[in-house]
Order: sequence, then C-alpha cells, then structure tokens
Amino acid sequence: DGMLSGVNIEATVRLARELRVPVFASWGVAGLEDVERLCAVESEGIEGAILGRALYEGQLDLKAAQARADELNGES
Repeated sequence: DGMLSGVNIEATVRLARELRVPVFASWGVAGLEDVERLCAVESEGIEGAILGRALYEGQLDLKAAQARADELNGES
C-alpha cells in the first residue's frame, strides 16, 4: 500500500474473479483516475479501495472521490 503508482486493475480483477470474498484494491491508488478505473470494474467483485497515502499526501480528496464513485455507480 502507499506506492502512489496507480492501481494494477488487471491483477486486481483477476484476483477478484478467483475469490469469493470482497476485494479491496490497494497498492498504488494515486488519484481520482484510479477511483474511476476501479468503478468501471466494480461488477467484477471490487468492493472498494485503500486510499491511505493518496489522502495523506493530498493527492486525492475523499469527498470528491466518494462523489465521483457515487456518480459513476448511479447513486445520488
């Protein structure tokens, strides 16, 4: 966790497809683009993401990220 290098979407989706438990993406969430990319594959079993360092370093605003995820998922 905390590399800020972008999420490996393909590997995360492969993992989620193999498991029957919720998968939370980590290791690299760097910004809103990663949140958007993860929302696009949510149906593959991706339940959420660990945003720690991106928030801590100020690269991602939690309120904006949640609003964008809600928008992409059709929630109001």
